[in-house]
Amino acid sequence: MSAGPPRTPLLLAAGLALLTLFAYLPVLSNGFILLDDGLYVTHNAWILKGITAEGLSRVWSANVANNWHPLTMLSHMLDCQVWGVEPAGHHLTSLLLHLANGLLLFEGLRRMTGAIWRSAAAAALFAVHPLHVESVAWIAERKDVLSAFFWLLAILCYRRYALQPSPGRYLLVALAMVLGLMAKPMVVTLPFVLLLLDLWPLGRLRCEPGWGRRLVRLAIEKLPLLALSAAASLVTLHYQTTSVVGLEIVPWRLRLANAAVSYAVYLGKTLLPWHLAVFYPLPLEIPSWKAAAAVGLIAILTALAVWRACKAPWLLVGWLWFLGTLVPVIGIVQVGRQAMADRYMYLPSIGLFLAVCWELPALAGARARWRAVLAAISLAAILALTAATRAQARHWSDSATLFRHALAVTRGNYVAHVGLAKALMQEKDWTGAVEQYQAALALRPGLSEARGGLNEALREAGRMKIRSPR
Repeated sequence: MSAGPPRTPLLLAAGLALLTLFAYLPVLSNGFILLDDGLYVTHNAWILKGITAEGLSRVWSANVANNWHPLTMLSHMLDCQVWGVEPAGHHLTSLLLHLANGLLLFEGLRRMTGAIWRSAAAAALFAVHPLHVESVAWIAERKDVLSAFFWLLAILCYRRYALQPSPGRYLLVALAMVLGLMAKPMVVTLPFVLLLLDLWPLGRLRCEPGWGRRLVRLAIEKLPLLALSAAASLVTLHYQTTSVVGLEIVPWRLRLANAAVSYAVYLGKTLLPWHLAVFYPLPLEIPSWKAAAAVGLIAILTALAVWRACKAPWLLVGWLWFLGTLVPVIGIVQVGRQAMADRYMYLPSIGLFLAVCWELPALAGARARWRAVLAAISLAAILALTAATRAQARHWSDSATLFRHALAVTRGNYVAHVGLAKALMQEKDWTGAVEQYQAALALRPGLSEARGGLNEALREAGRMKIRSPR
């Protein structure tokens, strides 16, 4: 595959950077959100102080939102040191990390495949897809963009190791993985992805006799990295003990059904990213036909990818990348009250973009007319996604706007009702807050957060009536 003129990669990288900045420019006008931003920044006293001896000591053992992610907390401390509590600076840091991730993905794919235009297309889809707005626009989700930075850096290091294996190069991969795990434990699936890259595009595992023995050797090669994943998983489970939902609340049948349906919904939202919300409530029941249809879809796509594995390995690699990297957050171990989340697709979506950006040109072949049509469709899709991302970023401008949008595009969203109630209380709209808390309790009668908030809103509304002139 032609790499194009020497300046082409640089020009494409510059264009990718400008496109990313344009897509996410609205986030620089957004504020903090009344959902975890307080835990990470605005109400976290030792973070607000910036870089201090106390903070550097606490960051290694702090349990913030039932997570251990010292590197993420260190980044918030640094932001407070530089920007104080000005939200624009915090948003800028997240945006620059996302921009860097797009460039790293482009460079990594280009170096591994030599296919510069396909690599640019995949990186552009990653950079401007609306599913990623949550990871970039939500300051509390700094862990997404930060961990992905080290994930992609680890892949670049692994490419160098695969070309010429050495202990030093392997240690660089391990170091990047450790830093990623210290930002977010979702990096635990990295060894699995590296094994997929051995199949394609690195070509260390081929469809030829003896591939099974080669697979075993390559898997053994990943054992030190798998040990890091196991250690990070144990630490995560320890910190998330209080947020793990028991089987008596969410039984296995519901978990498995929700996992299958979520995979299908993630695919749908990648293809048509609409009705995106900050929270998707876990349903109390999922119809059997819906779960069966989702399982059938997954089975068909998996069979197709396996069938085409030797002729089109990118399909199998991309599909398994998507399936595998979602495993930690697909709900088998249910953490929190959500059915799914846009932010969970930050890394898994790369697999789908790989599959599409390599398969469509392969289907077009050398026919100039089809290639021109494909190029035009690709450009139109990227521009449309950019516009959708700008619109989605504006929904994150403030808490009230964010939760109103969530209520408009979802059903039974008691978390959004509570969030909007809190935002209205900040605006001293006590009557509106009462209505939202009551709506939340109508959906979840035992929700203590809504009961406490309702009592407070009623007290404040009563005081306003007493103070008002007769």
